[in-house]
Amino acid sequence: MTGAARAPRRVVKVRQVESRDFHAIIDLCLRTYPGVQPWSETALSRHLEIFPEGQLVAEERSGAILGYAASLIVNWDDYASGGTWRDFTDNGMFTNHDPVRGRTLYGAEVMVDPAIRGSGVGGKLYDARRKLAERFGLARIRAGARLRGYHRYAKRMSAEEYTIRVVRGTLRDPTLTFQLNRGFEVLAVVEGYLRHDAESLGWAALIEWLNPAVATDAHRAGRDPRFAKPGPTSE
Repeated sequence: MTGAARAPRRVVKVRQVESRDFHAIIDLCLRTYPGVQPWSETALSRHLEIFPEGQLVAEERSGAILGYAASLIVNWDDYASGGTWRDFTDNGMFTNHDPVRGRTLYGAEVMVDPAIRGSGVGGKLYDARRKLAERFGLARIRAGARLRGYHRYAKRMSAEEYTIRVVRGTLRDPTLTFQLNRGFEVLAVVEGYLRHDAESLGWAALIEWLNPAVATDAHRAGRDPRFAKPGPTSE
């Protein structure tokens, strides 16, 4: 055999966050983003009060929390297309959650224990988030994909060029490539999305998954062709 061995698949259950999970989520955040201020118990508690269905953990049979996802519903027209994570999450507190007018599930956070990445946990969290959008009859999921690999290429190309190459498959980004493989498409590239992120240098790709049961041609209109996924080639 050649190449690196894949991580063994993990048997996990994705369920709604409970207050007893807060310490485990904070610990997971510290392992995932060393040196970055983790979610606070105050914020996690507020998320549960505002939109409990949108807060998810991936729990192993032993009870260990291996992954976490946080979402809220927004009315996209309330925001500029170049908005930052702070804009879309009201500084991480989710008080802008708008289930009455909102048609977009905004993915504020997905994290997986760095020790077990590649084991399928991230995919299960994304599947659960997609089911959530379908359950609430939402038109789409949008999120900012931080360009984790961009710091290695920043001296050679712009963030847009980097993103285009990732979409075309000539470069691989640890975050964006995974999300493209989960059915997301890139709409734009945003500067200053996460201002203090050393890996992305603050750059993120605005990504979207459309709910086929709800989305119309109007939802697909006006896309930047530079970010279109390449189609199959014929021999």
